[in-house]
Amino acid sequence: MRENDPVGEFLRKRGCPEHVVRGGLQGLLEGWEEVVRSVGEGYSLGLDDYLNDMDGRQLLEEALAVAPAQEKRSILARVRKADADMRALVRPSGRCLWGDETARQEGWTERKNWWYYCRPIEAGDELLAELDEG
Repeated sequence: MRENDPVGEFLRKRGCPEHVVRGGLQGLLEGWEEVVRSVGEGYSLGLDDYLNDMDGRQLLEEALAVAPAQEKRSILARVRKADADMRALVRPSGRCLWGDETARQEGWTERKNWWYYCRPIEAGDELLAELDEG
């Protein structure tokens, strides 16, 4: 972690593993881009993994909020592209995937935290079954 690294400090305070702290904003974005690719290929993992991947997008959102303006500007176009690509691959789920109580506690909304309120259009049977159960 560089000195005066608000993103690294934020990630460390959140208890992120050291490789996530070292990767910083760029690493979070690359992780999100990889999730989008995976969803585009028909997400093959289960709900726990999907929620973990959506938590990665939330972490990116929160890291962007503390990032220096120049660092934020340098990746914002890629974030927007990945988000647009993801939105084309999902449909509204009608609820927060973590549940209404968690959404209330965290202050998440369908508009601001849309990734928690969508499900992949194409995914493996395990994930689709788990989403239908919820």
